Amino acid sequence: MRRSGGLAGIYTMAVAGVFLAGFFLTVVFGAQTYREIAEGQSRNNEARALLSYISTCVRMNDTPGAVRVSREEGEPVLVIADGQSGYAIRIYRYGDSLVEDYGEADGALYPDMAQVIGETEEFRIEELENGAYAVVTDAGRVLFGLRSEKGVAADD
Repeated sequence: MRRSGGLAGIYTMAVAGVFLAGFFLTVVFGAQTYREIAEGQSRNNEARALLSYISTCVRMNDTPGAVRVSREEGEPVLVIADGQSGYAIRIYRYGDSLVEDYGEADGALYPDMAQVIGETEEFRIEELENGAYAVVTDAGRVLFGLRSEKGVAADD
């Protein structure tokens, strides 16, 4: 009789061990899945922020002649004039980052003092047929039209 009691104890411990191993595997796989989802959401938020920021800068300063595209050593620079002050926000790629600086609209760029907007290896600005622009980065593409160019007030 004692022998069957010993086997019952071993069987009970084996079943408990299987359940414990299953629990730990569930926790490990759940943690990995959560980490992957959180990282994906973070990348998505960064991509949206990058494109939204560009669009917002343009829309906030949408006055006649305020937005233009220039080239600095072959790289595009989005120049957004700050009213009639002669100064502008300049958005361009420096290294692997999209940066923004503020200075004279036609002055030299200051990439070492610029604020990093986000990481990107691609930055293109396309002028479309209808007077709209498309800005393309690693995060995607954002389209914007200049309302002031069409004679519509910027606050409409």
